[in-house]
Amino acid sequence: MDLSSARWRKSSRSGSSGGNCIEVADNLPGVVAVRDSKDPAGPALTFSPAAWRAFVDRAASRA
Repeated sequence: MDLSSARWRKSSRSGSSGGNCIEVADNLPGVVAVRDSKDPAGPALTFSPAAWRAFVDRAASRA
């Protein structure tokens, strides 16, 4: 999948300590991409918007 036009943003839960951080790109049609902010050239996982929303909702309910 071509992610060259992805606009990445760091998770608001990542903090500023440089620890475990992810970046999310949700500007692509039909897909949400997630990557490790410490390895931006590395692999990215992709999800459907519905699957990503389900994950975020579930994670938020556990916080």
